[in-house]
Amino acid sequence: MYILQNAFRNILRNRGRNMLIGAIVFVIIIASVVALMINNTADGVIDDYKDRFAAEVSLVPDMQKLREQLMEESTDGSVRMTRPIIPAEQYIVFGESDYLQGSIYTAAVGVNNDDLTAVDGHLGGGTNRRGGSMGGGGSFQPTLFLMKLLGNEFDDFTDGLREIAEGRMPENENEAIVSTDLAELNELSIGDTLTFESELLDDEGEPHEIEYTITIVGTYYDATDEYAEGIQQNAFTNRRNEILTGYDTVVSAFIPDHSGIDINATYFLENPDYLEAFAEEVYGKGLDSIFDVTTDEASYNKIVGPVEGLKSISLTFMIIVLIFGGTIIALLSSIAIRERKYEIGVLRAMGMKKQQVAFGLWSEMLLITCFCLVVGIGAGMMVAQPVTDMLLEHQIEAAEASVSQTSGPMIMGMGAVPANSDAEPLENIDISLGLITILQIIGIALVLASLAGIVSISKITKYEPIKILMERN
Repeated sequence: MYILQNAFRNILRNRGRNMLIGAIVFVIIIASVVALMINNTADGVIDDYKDRFAAEVSLVPDMQKLREQLMEESTDGSVRMTRPIIPAEQYIVFGESDYLQGSIYTAAVGVNNDDLTAVDGHLGGGTNRRGGSMGGGGSFQPTLFLMKLLGNEFDDFTDGLREIAEGRMPENENEAIVSTDLAELNELSIGDTLTFESELLDDEGEPHEIEYTITIVGTYYDATDEYAEGIQQNAFTNRRNEILTGYDTVVSAFIPDHSGIDINATYFLENPDYLEAFAEEVYGKGLDSIFDVTTDEASYNKIVGPVEGLKSISLTFMIIVLIFGGTIIALLSSIAIRERKYEIGVLRAMGMKKQQVAFGLWSEMLLITCFCLVVGIGAGMMVAQPVTDMLLEHQIEAAEASVSQTSGPMIMGMGAVPANSDAEPLENIDISLGLITILQIIGIALVLASLAGIVSISKITKYEPIKILMERN
């Protein structure tokens, strides 16, 4: 008890020196509070953003590679380039990867119904077949479809271009919704069951008829353009003739190694760093080398990059402060021990052991540190949010500048993926002080107090009380 009482008195006796040490400890604790609050909060934000905004992967054909491949196969030096496709079954296999957070599948197939009149049906139909249209020795002419059955194509509802007019969205297999234009033209009602015909082609181009039985569960208003710009206008390309259903409904008639049902997939990596490993995996599963596996890393970095930069800056600043602060505390402790040699000699001459003297000196530093800890945590909480806002603003500006410099003009279809301009970076972070952060700060404070104690102990072990007193005389 005497040691603690004496330690407290010594703090008051040596106010100047202890105030200097306390000021340094105070600054270190404030810096640590701010840095750890930013770091721990940023970790949570980054994990959350990685869960919600995983990097989107695109399988994009490289037209230069395709041209070189066709030139090698050409016999007369001329080539006819068509956009290559990925077999539907490969899309499904690629989605079975441990590197992916998830996958979104869509499907489309041309359909007909002799009892329905398509919007702009007088313009004729079309086909979504890619490549050659002849098969079976050139004797087969592909069917022209007037309507499309689309699976899991509901983005226009999210964008506000389509809206449910009556009924509900498809929830079960073989349920669908149609545009109000198509419904009014054919006097369709909720609950009507319709049968649509389509066909698939085998490897030799021979047709195999398939059939869908669909129940109408809703109609939708459609504000999209009826025809895409530059596309041939017919009933098949008219968007009012799109029948929207679930992915499972469209692929229920899928036959491996048959074309006719177009399946597409959007993959989402758990982390952009997995891109190379995922690419190696899909090439191993059969993806043609003319396809490039890319991700919109610019948009991902635009969202998460500022937070990661903020975290890096805060940690770097804390480490620098700890190094310099710890060094200064060690020097001040060393100087203080030299000034207090006579005091130490008296205590040792009175019979106090070296360990007790060292404990007393450590107790002084611990009391100073505890006081600075209480005040420093409060002060750190006050300045953490303004400092975070300021640093985050600079990080967002740097991320936007980086994206603008790296996203120059690109030609679509040549293996480049444009940055998603809709990606919005995190504009603010609500900093909070959690239990883990408090424990980390207490740990840092104890390390600082122990550092001063170690310096004191190393000095005390070299001092002999009689020699100290003789030097004093």
